[in-house]
Amino acid sequence: MQHAFRAAVATLILAWSGSAFAEANQVRFVRQLGLGYLQFYVMQDKQMLEKAAARAGLGAVTATYTGMGTPTAITDALLSNNADIVGIGLPAFLTMWDKTRSGMNVRGMMAMNRQPAFLTTRNPNIKSIRDFTEADRIALPAVKVSVQAIMLQMIAEKTLGKFDAVDRLTVGMSHPDGTAAMLSGKLEITAHFTSAPFQYQQLENPAIRKVLSSYDATDGPNTFAVIATVARWREANPKLYRAAYEAILEANDFIAKNPREAAEIFVRIENTKLPIDFVAKMISDPEFSYAPEPENVMKIYSFMNKVGALKNMPATWQDLFFSEAHALKGN
Repeated sequence: MQHAFRAAVATLILAWSGSAFAEANQVRFVRQLGLGYLQFYVMQDKQMLEKAAARAGLGAVTATYTGMGTPTAITDALLSNNADIVGIGLPAFLTMWDKTRSGMNVRGMMAMNRQPAFLTTRNPNIKSIRDFTEADRIALPAVKVSVQAIMLQMIAEKTLGKFDAVDRLTVGMSHPDGTAAMLSGKLEITAHFTSAPFQYQQLENPAIRKVLSSYDATDGPNTFAVIATVARWREANPKLYRAAYEAILEANDFIAKNPREAAEIFVRIENTKLPIDFVAKMISDPEFSYAPEPENVMKIYSFMNKVGALKNMPATWQDLFFSEAHALKGN
């Protein structure tokens, strides 16, 4: 009788332990809009996370993918536990890392991509950043915190000697809304610091021209977006984290080998009218890369730290990322 009681208690303890330490059966991915976040489109279409989780012995795991128009919305989603893994512009990620070091501890899984972001204009008088006047307004995803906002500040410092020289002219607007404003010419927006595919869509219009590239800020390519999560989610779901990591690398490889099919997936999920060949050409552009290595991250962080946007200076780029990424050749 006593043996049976002990066995029953042991069974209950094992059952409780299994449920207490079970990993999540769902991963909520949230991303910004555009080709910079192409891995999540491919993962969604090919169910790469679900398959990686099954290979890891995690059983039936589902993934959801949500697009949001601004980095602020994505930051809020991650910090309020309404997202598990996010694809977000580099400056917004760096800001989260800086502000959560003693708390939630947001870190990167890997770089999501590098791609140039263009500042375009429909004002024929604007040839460079020096030509903007009080009559102009520059649309970008989020004032002061988006990739484009930081790149604009870095270029302003190099060109005008003052990092916030044109901040007063910037207006927060999603990529689709900013593109609509540029193409219609009906709003006060005379310039747009955007990303692919929106910048190339705009440049199809002969009235719109490229003024500069985000690569001008760092004198070469730089990471555009990062994949990130919070430490507690990673710690609670070690196998699922690894499955997600592997699924992202699988998506990188798929994009490199199948740019046209990746374009078809993007067009279908975004329900865009952009021609598939047009999107595939962008994906294959040598200036684009969906490799996981961070590029010029420390240069961008150093600038944001110098101007007071970030308080804590990391010793190396590895401090910004979880250990799985530390062997990558980043900077």
